[in-house]
Amino acid sequence: MPDSGLLIIDIQNDYFPGGKWMLHQPEEAAAKAAQAIAAYRKKGLPVFHIRHESLQPGAAFFHPGTTGAELHPLAAPAEGERVLLKHVPNAFSGTALHEELQAAGIQQLTVCGMMTHMCIDTSVRAARDLGYAVTLLEDACATRDLEWQGERLPADTVQKTMLAALNGTFARILRVEQFLETLA
Repeated sequence: MPDSGLLIIDIQNDYFPGGKWMLHQPEEAAAKAAQAIAAYRKKGLPVFHIRHESLQPGAAFFHPGTTGAELHPLAAPAEGERVLLKHVPNAFSGTALHEELQAAGIQQLTVCGMMTHMCIDTSVRAARDLGYAVTLLEDACATRDLEWQGERLPADTVQKTMLAALNGTFARILRVEQFLETLA
C-alpha cells in the first residue's frame, strides 16, 4: 500500500495514569498503536503524529509546555516522522496535515489515537470529507466515561457507539491484528 499513511492522534501523557484527563485503558490502546507504528516503519510507509495543546483559558489538560502535553513514549515519533500541532479536535483544522498527506501521495489513511469520541471521531469524518479512504484501528483508540442528562455512559459503551457510527460511511473499522494481516 504505497499510498497509505498512518495518522497517530493525541497519544499524550495527560491521558495516562498520573495525567490530568485519564482515559479508559490508555496503555492497551497505545501498545496496539505501537504495533501499527512498527509495521508502517518496517514497510517504510509514512507515519504522521498529531499533538494537541489547549489554548483555551481554564482548559483541563494539554497545557502548553507541560509533560502532560507531550507525546507518550509508547507512540513517540522516530527521527524524521512529522509531528503536527493542533488546537482543536479536528487534526486537519488549522494544520498543514492535508497538504502534507497530499504531498506524500497519501490516499489511504489509517488512524488511531485518543479520544475516540472527540478528536478521532472529528478527524476521521474530516479525512473522509477530504476524500481519503480511512481505516480506523479500533483497539488502538481509547475514550472515557461520559455523562448525559445525569446518566453515566461507560467508556466501553462510548467506544462501541462511536465505532458503530463511523463504520462503513466514514471508515473501515478493524482491530490491529486484522489490519496487520491486510498490510502484509
